[in-house]
Amino acid sequence: MNPFRKDPSQIIPFRSYGTSNHLYAKGRALEDENIDLSKKGFLTMLWIAYKRFGTVLIKHTDLLLTLPNGQKIEIKTDNQGYYLIDQTIKSLWELVDADGVLSYEISFNDTRHKKRTFGDNKFKGEIMIPSETAKFGVISDIDDTIIHTGLTSRFKWQVIKNTIFKRAEKRIPLEGAADFYNTLHNGKSGNECNPIFYVSHGPWNLYRYLELFLKANKFPKGAILLRDFVNPLTKRFHKTSESEKPEKQKEILNILKTYPKLCFILIGDSGEHDPDIYIEIAEAHPERILAIYMRSVSHRKKMIRVRGLFKEYETVPVLLVEDSKAAVEHAKEMGFI
Repeated sequence: MNPFRKDPSQIIPFRSYGTSNHLYAKGRALEDENIDLSKKGFLTMLWIAYKRFGTVLIKHTDLLLTLPNGQKIEIKTDNQGYYLIDQTIKSLWELVDADGVLSYEISFNDTRHKKRTFGDNKFKGEIMIPSETAKFGVISDIDDTIIHTGLTSRFKWQVIKNTIFKRAEKRIPLEGAADFYNTLHNGKSGNECNPIFYVSHGPWNLYRYLELFLKANKFPKGAILLRDFVNPLTKRFHKTSESEKPEKQKEILNILKTYPKLCFILIGDSGEHDPDIYIEIAEAHPERILAIYMRSVSHRKKMIRVRGLFKEYETVPVLLVEDSKAAVEHAKEMGFI
């Protein structure tokens, strides 16, 4: 094995969202560490986790995005290997399939990396563009809302155990979550194709892991929106403004801005910051939020706090649920499904 040999180059497109006249495509170029998420074994899973967070980024390299109609867009990755295309393009709706998905190809446009890719230097990306039949959108947290992570556990050991030592397809979703989300996606008529947005505090390094989990457990396809990885060893040296909103909150506000005529259902858990974020959003946009569903967590102090927040809250309907059954019943009463 040659220690100086570079790994093959790859592009990981993140499933994003856009409109009929606005293209928003995001992803990352990095070296292919040959991560096989289906492999088993304690040491193997530990090694995969190391490679997942120790990626070698491909910075400042030229990429070429190709739309189904042959239109091409040139873009360059930034100093973290990310690419972002955020521009107005008319008539994108003509390129969208029945599920509201616009598929595209992206490839290296730099000779240094063209020859270092597996296959034919074509990577598939997707952008969710809501159908005109959509009645509302669903914005959902991931951690402890659809998948148990253990964020409320002491010292966060359960988070480490679940994320590093459990394969994505073996992670068990919270009971009834997939069926509930598919029912919301289909809506009351059964063919509304209501868009789903999965938003998490998790880093982009977990994108393929979460994508595999959602697919394996038959959740409806939707945009997966994460954040940049922050090294916990250096985080304390970076000062942030107390007025700065969490990345998840910024993303939700951007979704509302992107679809000004669409109302939304917010789904989260009671363990971390979802209650505070959702209340602030509902207070700012009460006419846009149809309901808030908060999954209860096994943490007495946190639940006491959350129940206090919503005890006399009347701006929008809020339901604290133990499982998806209560949420389904409420959604039927409200006419969402």
